[in-house]
Amino acid sequence: MLGDRLRLARKKAGLSMRDLAAIVSPKISAQAISKYERGEMMPSSSVLIGLGKSLGVSLDFLMGSQVHALEAVEFRKHSGTSAKDRARAEALLVEALEDYLTIEDVLDLQPNNDPFGGVRFDEIGSFDEAEGAAADLRKAWRLGNNPIPSVTELLEERGIKVVREDLPPRFDGLTCRIMRGEEHPPAEAIVVSLHTTVERVRFNLAHELGHRVVLGCRAGTIDYEKAMHRFAAAFLVPADHLRQEVGDRRHGITYHEIIGLKRSYGISAAAMLIRLRDTGLLPQGVVEHAFRTYARRWRTDEPEPIEEGQGFGAFERPGRFQDLVWRALGEKLISPSRAAQFLKCSVDHVEREIRGPADQ
Repeated sequence: MLGDRLRLARKKAGLSMRDLAAIVSPKISAQAISKYERGEMMPSSSVLIGLGKSLGVSLDFLMGSQVHALEAVEFRKHSGTSAKDRARAEALLVEALEDYLTIEDVLDLQPNNDPFGGVRFDEIGSFDEAEGAAADLRKAWRLGNNPIPSVTELLEERGIKVVREDLPPRFDGLTCRIMRGEEHPPAEAIVVSLHTTVERVRFNLAHELGHRVVLGCRAGTIDYEKAMHRFAAAFLVPADHLRQEVGDRRHGITYHEIIGLKRSYGISAAAMLIRLRDTGLLPQGVVEHAFRTYARRWRTDEPEPIEEGQGFGAFERPGRFQDLVWRALGEKLISPSRAAQFLKCSVDHVEREIRGPADQ
C-alpha cells in the first residue's frame, strides 16, 4: 500500500526517483526509493515524514488503508493532459476518499447497496439507447420527470461519494469504483472540479454518473463520450418534460426562452440548445444558425451564469462528508484537532463552532 501511494505522490509531483532523492531530508538514495515503491523495504519514521513533506502529501495519504485501489477510472478531460495531471487528480481523489471512508468507519456506518443494481448496461449502440438508460435510471430511482434540485445531494443519498476538488485545469471530473479489500464492498465515487460553473458542475456530475451506468459502447457504433453527453442531457432534461415546457416541434426560439429553460433545468445555454435539437423540438438548421451567430461564444462563455449560492447554485456543494465530521465530533468520537484536519480549517474555528457565539 505504501509503495503504491509513494509512486502516485511522486508522479503527482512530476519527480523521478533521482529527483526525489536529491530533495528529501534526511538524505536517501534513489535505490532506496525504488525499494520502498516495490514494497521490498519500509522507510523509517523520519524518512517517511521527509518524503511526505517533499511530495506535499500527508502521512495519512502515504499510510492510508481505506482505499486499496481505484478501478474503472474514467476521466473527463480536455486534450493535452499529462501523466502528471492524471496522477495529481488521482492523488487528490485518494486523499479525499481516505478521509471520507475513515469518518464513515468512525461512525460505524454500513455501506449502501449497489445504487445501480439492475440498471447497469455493459454496452449500448445508439444515442437512443443512451436516452433509454437515463430514463431507466430515473425510473429505478423514482425521480419522475421534474428537474433535479440537487444532483450532488441525489448522488450522496444513493451512497455515491461526491467530491469537489482543485483538479488540474484541463480536467472537468472523473469517476471510479473504490476497492477497499475483502472486508468491505466496493464503493462508487464521482469527482468534479472546483473551477467550473454551476451549470457545468451539474452536467459533469450527470456525465460521470453515465459512466457508472453505461460501461461502454458496441464497437463501430457511437462515440462513448458523446453517448455520455447524451445520457447526461437526458437525465437532467427528460424529453417529455421539455416538450411540455416549449411545445412540440418549434420553428424558432428566443434568447429569453433559452435563458429561462437553462435556469429551470440547471444546465448551460449551449447544452440546452443541443438538447432542443436532439429531442427534435428545434430543427438542426436553427441550432446551427444559433451557434454561428448569437450563441457562438456560449461553449466557452456562459450567458447569465447561475451564481453560487443562488437557485441551483445553493444546492450543488457536497455536504455529507462535512456533516459526518461534525456528527462524529458531537458524539466525541474524534477530537477538535482531528476534525480540523478533516475539514481543512483551524482548530480555533472548530472550537468556536462547538461553543457557539461568545455572547450567548
